[in-house]
Amino acid sequence: MRIDIDHDRCRGAGQCVLTAPELFDQSEDDGTVVLLEKHPPPELHRAARLAAALCPNAVIRVVEDP
Repeated sequence: MRIDIDHDRCRGAGQCVLTAPELFDQSEDDGTVVLLEKHPPPELHRAARLAAALCPNAVIRVVEDP
């Protein structure tokens, strides 16, 4: 799994951080998403998918391994 972020669309809602703090943080400068783990371990895949689904601006894209 790989996580991609579209920083230009992020408005800093923070749902990703609340859902998966192991994978996401927020910038202290503007509150936008900071990706902590581009290739999360299997035990965090479910949290990554949930964070992507809950993002109000569809900033997070989860790319599954083939």
